[in-house]
Order: sequence, then C-alpha cells, then structure tokens
Amino acid sequence: MPLAYGISGTSTKNRTGFNKLIEDCMAGKIDLVLTKSISRFARNTLDCIQYIRKLKEKNIGVFFEKENVNTLDSTGEFLITILGSLAQEESRSLSTNTRWGVVRRFEKGQVMVNHNKFLGYTKNEAGELVIVPEEAEIVRLIFRLYLEGLSITQIKKYLEENGIKTVTGKNQWSTTTINNMLSNEKYMGDALLQKSYTVDYLTKKRVKNNGIVPQYYVEDSHPAIISKDLFHRIQEEKARRANIKKTAEKRAKTDSGKYSSIYALTELLTCGECGKPYRRVSWTAYSEKRIVWRCLNRLEYGKKHCQKSPTIDEEVLHRAIMDAFNSLIQDKEDFVDTLQSNIQLVMSNRAKRMDIAKIEERIAELKKEMIGFVEENARCGADNTDFDEHYAKISAELKELQEIKTQYTEQQARQDSFQRRIEDMKKFLNTADCKLSGFDNQLVRQLIQSIKVVSKDKILIKFKSGLEMEQELAKK
Repeated sequence: MPLAYGISGTSTKNRTGFNKLIEDCMAGKIDLVLTKSISRFARNTLDCIQYIRKLKEKNIGVFFEKENVNTLDSTGEFLITILGSLAQEESRSLSTNTRWGVVRRFEKGQVMVNHNKFLGYTKNEAGELVIVPEEAEIVRLIFRLYLEGLSITQIKKYLEENGIKTVTGKNQWSTTTINNMLSNEKYMGDALLQKSYTVDYLTKKRVKNNGIVPQYYVEDSHPAIISKDLFHRIQEEKARRANIKKTAEKRAKTDSGKYSSIYALTELLTCGECGKPYRRVSWTAYSEKRIVWRCLNRLEYGKKHCQKSPTIDEEVLHRAIMDAFNSLIQDKEDFVDTLQSNIQLVMSNRAKRMDIAKIEERIAELKKEMIGFVEENARCGADNTDFDEHYAKISAELKELQEIKTQYTEQQARQDSFQRRIEDMKKFLNTADCKLSGFDNQLVRQLIQSIKVVSKDKILIKFKSGLEMEQELAKK
C-alpha cells in the first residue's frame, strides 16, 4: 500500500508537495495518508476539514499519529474539527509571537532587509549591510540621470541600451523598480522600518502601511551609497514633476499634464495673465519654420480664457534667460553677499533644536511607560476603567508630541531645502568666470524655480535661491 506524508503550513496555495499528494490520492495512487500531527497536515481548520472530506469520499483515510485519530472512523471528523481549530490557534499564536519579536527588533533599530534583490548591497557574515561597489555605481548613475532631467522611462531605455543588467541579471528594467529606487531612503544610509505589514496570518497577505501600525526610522543604520543631500534633491524633483498637473478639465492635445524631460521651459514658463503654462509650438508660414512658445489657453481656446498673452520666439526667450545668468555673473559679488545673508537668516531659525531633543526624550519615556503599564495590567488585572483612562492620557500626550515633532521636522526639511538651493547658486556664481553663450537646459533646471511672461517685452525669473529678476525680451 503506497504511503505519503503531509507538510505543515497555514495555506495550501503554495504547498506544491501537499497539492501533489492530493492529486495522487484523487488519481487512486494512494490508499492512506500518514501524518505526524494535525498541525503538520494543515493549520487552517477550513482547509483541514475540506481535504479530509474530499479524501473520505474516495475512501482514503488520513491517520494522525500524535492524536491517534483515523478520519475514516465514525468520530474522526468531529475530533479533527476540534483539534484542527486548536492547530489553527497554535499557528495564530506562533504568528503573533513572531510578529512581536519583529516589532521589538524594529523598536531597537535593527534593520531587516532582503539583500538578495537589493541593488547596491549585500550582507557580510555578521548580517550587516555592506556596499557592492560595481552595483553602487549603477545606483549613483540612476540618481544622477534623474537629477539631470531624464524621465524614468528614459533612464530605463538608457540602462538597457548600455547593457546594464538588473540586480537579478535581467536585461529588461522595470520603471516601477527604478521609481522605487529613487524613493528608497536606504540608499542614503537610513532605514524606514515596517513599510508594510501582514493583515492575515493564514493568507500571509501583506499591505502597505498607511499608519495602521507604527513605523520606525533609523538614521545612519548602514553605509550610504549616495549623500543625504542628493537624496533630498531627488525627492524635491520627484515632487515637482508630480505637481505638473493637467491645466484643463479635458486632456489637452498638448499633453499639459505630463512631465517632459526634453525642454526645461515646459515646466517653468507660465502665462502672467491666466497662470497656465506655455508650450513649445512649431509654426510654418511661407515655407519658413519658426519655433515659438505660446500660452496653453490661447492654443486650445483662442481668446476665450486669455486675451493678451504674447507669443514669444524661442530664440528671444533663450537669449533673455542667458542674459539674466550673465547679469548674475557680472555682479556676482553683490549677489553672493545677498545669498550669504539669506543663509544666515535660515540658520538663525534653528534655535529650537534643543527643544525638539527634549520632546524626543519625552516621547521615548511615554512609550516605555505605556509598554510597562500594559504589561503590568496584563499581569495583575487592573480595573478596566482605570486602565482605559490612564492609557488614553498617555496616548493623547504621545500623539500631541509626535505631531509637534512632525511639524518641526517638516520645517527643518524646508529650511534645509532652501539652504541647498542658496548653496547651488553660490557655487554657480563662484565657479562661473566667463560669459555664458548657448542655452543650457540643465543649468536652467538646476537654478530656476519659475519664469512668468509679464508682457511681450518682459519676463520675471524666479531663482530657486529666492532671487527674482525682471528681464527684457530683446527683439531678434
């Protein structure tokens, strides 16, 4: 008589050996299934009963050695139902205990990463993340290309055309993978823990953590591949591209809601009258081709929503912008002094750093107090009303302090961003020793925040450093 042995698991979906066993039973190849215990056969009560009944219809019994139960006996199914429920509860308890251990490691700042599919890193014998130099160069390349203005699709194309393989050795790159890499804080040496969590211990389904369970942020947890400054610049650029919204309720034929990496002015140039973006258009008249920039509203609706916005020749527009850069270079000493004053103003707003340290210390105390209070209540069984009131008091103070910390962190991030922009402008002015000639897309993206068309003769340029400059549009 052929025999077969089952394996453990909370779900049969991915248990290939178990599923093969059931198929062989249905095909008449097996007469009796011997299993060490119910928990080895199935920890899901529903699965356990379903397969036992399915086998019973074929007159195939399952014998559980530990429980000494044969499913073909008259009382077998009743006992299996009870014992199967106990096995499922055992699995739930095991899952809970495992989960508790994982959360405790998160709270201690211990980083858990699947390094097998993590481009740029591997693990040493001590289980610590270490950099893989050749893979790290690919990571730096991807970040650099994005900051230079390439879209994620163009980065994908560049990597594939240059024969650069993925972390798993594939030739084809995924835009989702590249996008996730650009947002992964681990590349700057930090780690956000518990980005996802398991919602069902039976199905093992994991979902994105949108605040349902706590998250833990660990700074400088491992060696960084890119600098924090570069990472924050990338996040700013991603946010800027994401904020390029559709400017009409229906999708414009000029595709106004889509990021374009070809022309820097596509995202920067706006109409002073209606606020809509300008778009690059090719005009042909009398066999002569002209490249001009035109208000989107005028392109799509004529004078219905925007009556006086001018059409500007691209050559005139480019020359005016480069003239603005050259004006900065010519008077760079005065501009550098202004920028230095702006930096000092930013730094003077950081006086509350010690206050936030005290808040973080108090948050740690409250968390420790909460854990101790819950454990003591579980051990002694305090009155439910007293427990609820005390727990709510701790929770309310903790929430208030965390909100204050979040606001402070966001304020510091804005100040850091502004300071980086000022430093960019200072670096440009200190290194530019000669007059610029040709239009530079990369330079425009790096230093200019926006350009407003004031009239047919004037534009207003706002630099990322906070400087603003009116610039005349000289005729060709």
